[in-house]
Amino acid sequence: MQPSRTLVPFINLGHVLDHLLMLIYPTVVLAMSREFGMSFAELLPLSIGGFIAFGAGSYPAGWLADRWSRYYMMLVFFVGIGTATVLTGFAQTPVQIALGLTLMGVFASIYHPVGISMLVAGHDKVGRLLGVNGVFGNVGIGVAAITAGALADWLGWRATFFIPGVIAIGAGCAFAILVPRVPNVSTSARKGGVAIPREIMVRVFAVLTVATICSGLVFNATTVSMPKVFEERIAHLASSTFGVGALVSMVYLLAAVAQYVVGHLIDRFPLRSVFLPIVAMQIPFLVAASSAGGYAMLAVAVPMMFFIFGVIPINDAMVAKYTDEHWRSRVFAVRYVISFGASACAVPLVAWLYSVNGGFTQIYLTLAVISAACAVAAWFFPRSRRPSAATETA
Repeated sequence: MQPSRTLVPFINLGHVLDHLLMLIYPTVVLAMSREFGMSFAELLPLSIGGFIAFGAGSYPAGWLADRWSRYYMMLVFFVGIGTATVLTGFAQTPVQIALGLTLMGVFASIYHPVGISMLVAGHDKVGRLLGVNGVFGNVGIGVAAITAGALADWLGWRATFFIPGVIAIGAGCAFAILVPRVPNVSTSARKGGVAIPREIMVRVFAVLTVATICSGLVFNATTVSMPKVFEERIAHLASSTFGVGALVSMVYLLAAVAQYVVGHLIDRFPLRSVFLPIVAMQIPFLVAASSAGGYAMLAVAVPMMFFIFGVIPINDAMVAKYTDEHWRSRVFAVRYVISFGASACAVPLVAWLYSVNGGFTQIYLTLAVISAACAVAAWFFPRSRRPSAATETA
């Protein structure tokens, strides 16, 4: 079943809100440290619960979506994450902040296994769909920093939770009114398909697991650390929280085109021929970012994030091309449990390495090693182009 015309815009809007709301904290924490009298290394770990819930909640969300309704799970996502974000804005203590961020992560976990499954349902070529959707996700990442910085400077840090939260609730109400209910694909709808040998399937999902862990770590470590990196290394260009957020947003928005480009490449070339070079190009830029400062840091940050963002639609395309449609939400859920679980580990990793070394040099060198491990895994991905039709797994 093809998605309705009103569904796709809301799926893309959901991707914006999902990443925006989950990534406002790494920027607003720069302003909160003054009010709470706590350092960056002390406040950042309060978001660990949110990132753990972001991953751990994916499988229950995917299971419910397949067994109950993807449509109603998306409605729960919009209203739930908006409500949780508003509640976080009322927090008075570090414990309440941590609880609020964790609740946000619970509802944020719904989007990827459910929304992406709805997006690719009924499509053989998924690269362009995933690429465009990925650009919207990157826009959410990009505007998170500038939104948090602007609202924190102009209205106070609580407004960074109140205003986006209310917008998410409003989007949920519009979704319920404007999007007709989309039934799940029947479990009897995909009886055939192209059989893929078991050894190929094992290799694909082994590579996907390694790539998901590595890319999750690299993605989250760079996105949560970038505001602080810019505050320290290019302070002469950004003297306020808003200034830092604006520069970070500029980098993310310039890099956002990666997923659109990669999405088109996925539809035209075998996955391996796209996957391997995209991952390999992360390594030199992460190494360069470990010591760059000033304008050099800006120059390195854009291509570095371009290649980091570019991996995301590749991982999703692996799932879309190698899984049957009626249980795809659960496979996406497993992928995101692994991905966001690894992402959660990135937060204490960044906080610990920063507190031990007093900077980001060791952090980015460590991320370069992780990207190298991902490139090795990409080398073992099957070379031949797989059929684009939905497949029957072993």
